[in-house]
Amino acid sequence: MKKYAVIVAGGSGMRMGTVVPKQFLPLQGKPVLWYTLTAFLDSFPDLDIILVLPEAHIQTGQEILRSTYAPDRIWMAVGGETRFHSVRNGLSHIHQHSIVFVHDGVRCLLTPQLIRRCFSMAQERGNAIPAITAVDSIRIEHFDHNEFIDRSKVRIIQTPQTFYSDIIKAAFEQEYEESFTDEASVVERLGVKIHLIEGESTNIKITHPIDVLIAEKILEEREMGI
Repeated sequence: MKKYAVIVAGGSGMRMGTVVPKQFLPLQGKPVLWYTLTAFLDSFPDLDIILVLPEAHIQTGQEILRSTYAPDRIWMAVGGETRFHSVRNGLSHIHQHSIVFVHDGVRCLLTPQLIRRCFSMAQERGNAIPAITAVDSIRIEHFDHNEFIDRSKVRIIQTPQTFYSDIIKAAFEQEYEESFTDEASVVERLGVKIHLIEGESTNIKITHPIDVLIAEKILEEREMGI
């Protein structure tokens, strides 16, 4: 079955505190986004990527995709006002029945193995959402108090969120709502049951300066085979 990855990389770098958007920050001499693209290129030889970037950064994105070993498998799309609109723009380039991965461009440490597991579950059940168990104690805030909840019941959601193309394209025909924080929440609004799959603890999102240091360490350990 045909496979597409819609990689959304619209970060501005505000929380990172840098002039350079976080998707372009260097890790071991290569941009964060290069590692993300490479993981998907390595996962399946017949997978094509739709890279969604703000219009101001399209040229930088083109330079990065040309530095990969398969630039002909990567297309460019212009992002929208929100993540929802950026994903919708990316999906508009998909015109055949397929499996679609939607991924945060700054989750650059995911492995091809995770991508393949998401594909297998999505083929079987219609969707696959990677998630990991919370390790910290969790409390929920209410108007005038907060309360403990069982952390074993809490899942921290990751990407790539993976769906049959007809499911996710139909979901993104809905009008945007602020409650749509990820693709699963959009698809779920149609009444589709969401299926979780075990994610990866190293599949972190580069958001703060400390995340760059952690990512560097993980890459070093992978090179050493640890």
